[in-house]
Amino acid sequence: MLNTQPTLSSYDDFYEALLTAHQGLTTAQSHAMNARLVLLLANHIGDNAVLAQALQLARGQSASAESASMAGRAAITPVAPVHTDG
Repeated sequence: MLNTQPTLSSYDDFYEALLTAHQGLTTAQSHAMNARLVLLLANHIGDNAVLAQALQLARGQSASAESASMAGRAAITPVAPVHTDG
């Protein structure tokens, strides 16, 4: 089952590290980095059922078990990094 409960000790530190990792990259390089990061984390998770739930939630579709437990809570909205290609 996908764990959607907060577990990071410092969300701001991770977000800053993520933005820093994207600095200086073109849009294409940034997308490629994101794809590699997703694949690395998916490999770490290693459970296709959990990954399927994560994909559903990331697309904004309700995952049956998660939608009931998340009722009344705001969904996490991803923020795309801003790029300057030039």
